Amino acid sequence: MSEQVRERETRRLDRVVVRFAGDSGDGMQLTGEQFTSETATFGNDLSTLPDFPAEIRAPAGTPAGVSGFQLHFSDHDILTPGDAPDVLVAMNPAALKANLKDLPSGANLIVNTDAFTSGNLKKAGYATDPLTDGTLDEYVVHRVPLTSMTITAVHATEGSGGVNKKEAERAKNMFALGLMSWLYHRPTGGTEAFLNKKFAKRPEIAAANIAAFRAGFNYGETTESFTVTYEVAPARMKSGTYRRISGNLALSYGLVAAGELTGLPIFLGSYPITPASDILHELSKHKRFGVRTFQAEDEIAGIGSALGASFGGSLGVTTTSGPGVALKSETIGLAVSLELPLVIVDIQRGGPSTGLPTKTEQADLLQAMFGRNGEAPVPIVAPRSPGDCFDAAIEAARLATKYRTPVFLLSDGYLANGSEPWLLPTREELPDLRVSFTTEPNHTGAKGPEFWPYLRDPETLARPWAIPGTPGLEHRIGGIEKSDGQGNISYDPANHDRMVRLRAAKVAGIANDIPPLEVDDPSGTAQVLVLGWGSTFGPIAAGCRRVRAKGLQVAQAHLRHLNPFPANTGEILRSYDKVLIPEMNLGQLRTLIRAEYLVDAIGYNQVRGLPFKAAELAGVLEDVINQ
Repeated sequence: MSEQVRERETRRLDRVVVRFAGDSGDGMQLTGEQFTSETATFGNDLSTLPDFPAEIRAPAGTPAGVSGFQLHFSDHDILTPGDAPDVLVAMNPAALKANLKDLPSGANLIVNTDAFTSGNLKKAGYATDPLTDGTLDEYVVHRVPLTSMTITAVHATEGSGGVNKKEAERAKNMFALGLMSWLYHRPTGGTEAFLNKKFAKRPEIAAANIAAFRAGFNYGETTESFTVTYEVAPARMKSGTYRRISGNLALSYGLVAAGELTGLPIFLGSYPITPASDILHELSKHKRFGVRTFQAEDEIAGIGSALGASFGGSLGVTTTSGPGVALKSETIGLAVSLELPLVIVDIQRGGPSTGLPTKTEQADLLQAMFGRNGEAPVPIVAPRSPGDCFDAAIEAARLATKYRTPVFLLSDGYLANGSEPWLLPTREELPDLRVSFTTEPNHTGAKGPEFWPYLRDPETLARPWAIPGTPGLEHRIGGIEKSDGQGNISYDPANHDRMVRLRAAKVAGIANDIPPLEVDDPSGTAQVLVLGWGSTFGPIAAGCRRVRAKGLQVAQAHLRHLNPFPANTGEILRSYDKVLIPEMNLGQLRTLIRAEYLVDAIGYNQVRGLPFKAAELAGVLEDVINQ
């Protein structure tokens, strides 16, 4: 080790927020994911926020085409990907232009000086060079010729000589990853193993990327640009086996687990749509667990096939985002009428219409609640974190199979693409959801035993589930109203009124079968309650921590079940002087709360395609508390 390295200061931190940014083709998502994997291996708690354009190939070199990946890691429990980066890696002027506004004064900035050409500066909208005009004076700037050093390192490495200049240049993201791995004392073995596996069929590409990765790490060791390195100790976490998991992956595993727990084959009927497509891709890998996937020609065919699978004795699942829910609405209403289990996974994104395909939003709640003709109530479940998507999927399957009803599972792009450490559950921790099909007649008629498809369980009001082809259980179901019990077509006004009320009562009764709403109120004296749902949990909880650290009192409650609400919701809401509801929409939960409980809830709303920041919510909370 050189004298220079021995004299370099190592600074210990409790948390760091890192952001990688570059063109869509610069591999920023791969770089961020691999840095996250290194961090998870090291044992830090973490939370991530990928951010990328919707276009397949957005205009190169322009701010509109910038792809970013933010990672917050720490030596303690954290709840969000961080409000602002402590260090920004900018691969070109456009990346700097798009992200500089988020960088606090004094933050570290690593720039690829090779990309700051006159042409690239013009594309990014710079009239002068920010590296020399004083724009960056308030930051700690590290000028690194990433591109040229990568090309030199690759071509000097045995085994990577088969790559051309363009292929060598593409490895510059691995140079950046190597440098950041050195700067924050990240493990490196996993990255090299990953690259060898990823490019197993192109060993020269693997060698080139590994050469770039090592060159970046070694550059950190030898350069005089960095006088300080940083250490973030592993977090103290509950003992057990952990893995890094994204929301969509956790949701997929939850559906696989639901199949095992219910004893039913899982059938996914889906049409690809951002940001839900990853679930289709993942579930297609698990045929050995009885999972069958069908990529349909459109959204309507996708949900139709899933509902048909449920009729045949499988657990039907369909995945989509907001625009697809609109197309599926008629079939969801049919599932309400048929009273068959069906899980509708909606990974929400910015709308309306095509909207913001790669950005997050919570604006589908009222669509899930009311977006069907007639009186067609559907239970709604919403996860609060990437790992919680696993449990939410199992809960959605439990309600669907137990109550014979379609169930909405409302995730969003922030949860779907974000990741965190996830403690693997044991089999004993998971519920027993085994399903029993009806195999015998359930009614005695004038001509002897009969099967009535709409006789109901007195506790759940669920109708029996009989697999087609079961001898003696022939029956009719369909979208036209059926007579209570017997199931024949009926236009009788009184019968229709009764059936509508029975279906509504069945869903409303779920309130007695879900946990009560829990309140986090450490002091027991708070006068303000913050109520949230879905992915706002992390920012809200982090905001509450900041407010409490200043000596102010605030209570927090978070809804998983949005239809029906937990039975004690009204009691809790009326226990506080003020109720604040932050949402990534214009007040949809607030509308439901006001209508149901006549509580004058205060809304704090944004639809920017981005999650809330903890500091932002803390400021809002302080204002509400001090009013």
